[in-house]
Amino acid sequence: MLTGYVRLIVFAFGLLIGVQVPGFVDQYVKRVDAHQIEAAKNFSGFQETANRNFGGDVAALIAHHEASADAAFKDEAQNIRDLYSRLTALTAEMTALQVPLIRQILHVMFSGDPVILAETRAAYTYTVPLNIPAIVCGVGIGAILALIAESLLLALARLTKRTLGHGSVRRV
Repeated sequence: MLTGYVRLIVFAFGLLIGVQVPGFVDQYVKRVDAHQIEAAKNFSGFQETANRNFGGDVAALIAHHEASADAAFKDEAQNIRDLYSRLTALTAEMTALQVPLIRQILHVMFSGDPVILAETRAAYTYTVPLNIPAIVCGVGIGAILALIAESLLLALARLTKRTLGHGSVRRV
């Protein structure tokens, strides 16, 4: 009977955690998108200059800045490189997130941008959404955790039974 309650509690806990997953992933995607839009806006002037003077080649723009005799102009090359690198990384992250939810979840879990993940965790507010992805994730994670708890309890019961069986004295 106790194992039944434990199983239900673990399932309920897993369900509540599971329904958060799609919302968290959605918040992460929105943050990546916002960062990517901001990075594109910040880089747009440099891209326009590269388009006008270097056929759109940002590397050529950076090389031109690096080759300049003007120290301030030369120093600006690193700023352009950093902005372009950030924009490229965020664009790649957005591309990686244009997949079905399960692949988004796996991407966020194993390959998400650590800084944006930390921002998302810090600003995330817990909700209990009643939509299909949240319900499926909730029931799935709840069931998995309940099965794990059940397996651990069965293993513990068997281990306890064997230990008690070997330690007892046999009467003849």
